[in-house]
Amino acid sequence: MGLFDMFKGDTEEMTPHFAFATSLIYMIGADGKVENEEVGQLLAVLGGEESGGAIGVGANNRQLLDRAFKYYQKNSVDKFLSEATPLLTDAQKMCILTNIIDSSLADGDAAPEEQALFNKFLQAFDISEERFKPFFEVIVLKNDRSVFTKTDHPSNQPGHTVQLKL
Repeated sequence: MGLFDMFKGDTEEMTPHFAFATSLIYMIGADGKVENEEVGQLLAVLGGEESGGAIGVGANNRQLLDRAFKYYQKNSVDKFLSEATPLLTDAQKMCILTNIIDSSLADGDAAPEEQALFNKFLQAFDISEERFKPFFEVIVLKNDRSVFTKTDHPSNQPGHTVQLKL
């Protein structure tokens, strides 16, 4: 260790949990604007802890988020994916994918930049669109709250049933 190595900043290693948090930050920043719904989604996914009657980000998650945000600011998504992908199990990859697509849809629709980033994750994780499609359909259903406000919504028509297509 050199004399000035202590000033290089975060030297903690990449872990699956860190990759999860950082993936969400990359998705939130993909379209160049951070919406309240996206931040809310991030906090909900990482989990808060109650403190003084208010739910906030716990100390461990705050540290994780700070670290992830610093990484995001300094590193390209390609570098991130090359470092994170080999560490992740299939379950961890699918968890990241379902959460980042959910985050991209939290504000109503996925911007083109968010769609491109999601495709980059799919490719890096070697997950086909066909395999991911059923997960995507469930998340779209979860986020389509217009079924409550539009009586003429196609899903509200008599006889329509929601089914998962495999």
